[in-house]
Amino acid sequence: MRTFLLFLILLLCTHAAQADNEALAPYHPRFGRERPVIAVVAQNRMTELTDYVVPLGVLRRSGAAQVLALATEPGPVQLMPALRLQPQATLEEFAQRFPQGADYLIVPAVHDSQDPVLLAFIQAQAAQGATIVGVCDGVLVLGNAGLLHGRHATGHWYSRKQRLEDYPDAHWEENRRYVADGKVITTSGVTAALPLSLALVQAIAGKARAATLAREFGVQDWSPRHDSQRFSLGASGYLTAAGNYLALWNHEVFSVPLEPGFDEVSLALTADAWARTFRSEVRGSAAHSVSSAGGLLFLPDAPGDHPVLPGRGATAIPALDSTLDAIARRYGESTRRLVAAQLEYVSSERSGAVARRNNMDNP
Repeated sequence: MRTFLLFLILLLCTHAAQADNEALAPYHPRFGRERPVIAVVAQNRMTELTDYVVPLGVLRRSGAAQVLALATEPGPVQLMPALRLQPQATLEEFAQRFPQGADYLIVPAVHDSQDPVLLAFIQAQAAQGATIVGVCDGVLVLGNAGLLHGRHATGHWYSRKQRLEDYPDAHWEENRRYVADGKVITTSGVTAALPLSLALVQAIAGKARAATLAREFGVQDWSPRHDSQRFSLGASGYLTAAGNYLALWNHEVFSVPLEPGFDEVSLALTADAWARTFRSEVRGSAAHSVSSAGGLLFLPDAPGDHPVLPGRGATAIPALDSTLDAIARRYGESTRRLVAAQLEYVSSERSGAVARRNNMDNP
């Protein structure tokens, strides 16, 4: 009996530890700030669209923090694979305005993960006590900044081999949408930006605030639970990408009307998806710069007479699900799977083989 009770206590403690591991550590105010300062940094030449825009949109609309859109240099940020925006400040300007540093620094995937200016800024912010968050392959930047030594971390499934080779002393975790180790947080693929952002809202302002936002964005679960091992491209995925890319006569350009107060989170997810088909390009359309619901200043692309991007109108996750369905109708199921794998996404609401397995070798 005594042995059974000890086993039961151990089991309960294990479950309690797992439950505690589901949430990020609560925010503790510093420097007398009423709200934390969160900086999301971009590289002007090319920064992943969803990685950058979703945390900015979610955290700004939460009202829980002072959230700033930064870039390594003056001027617009070209987002990848689509759209442009004007950041609020450069890294140098931010350092002058906030000499004590940020409370959280969010680093998306960027074109050059060895950019010395970006690495120096990240190292300086970490030294000042900021929590550094690498979204998707922003983890590569954190690795090059020397922040992953001996730490538990994760990243996009596609970069797994590179991560193992380049940062062998990190402890790489699978099947996690985000992993927190001290003041370093990393996430899995592109769409993990949304649950990670909600987890940050919960850490700063509580679960009720995060739950309200989650309902607005159509998110049912923002825990770190994730089956990353279901994702791959496989031979069929690469063949689909090559076939779509080489069929130049079937390529399309879509226009996204940028209207004041639009939902930048939904736009980021849908534009990102369409622009990853290897058959379609997405361009922002407006007469001048336009401010989104979260106050991000988006810039129009070169004008042109293009059809409007299909499937817009819903919010965040419902919009992404509708977009993937529209891609399947327009370009075929293989292209939908190709896009979903790149985004590391499968809808929890789907049923059948697509929900059970998002593997390009086993569709």
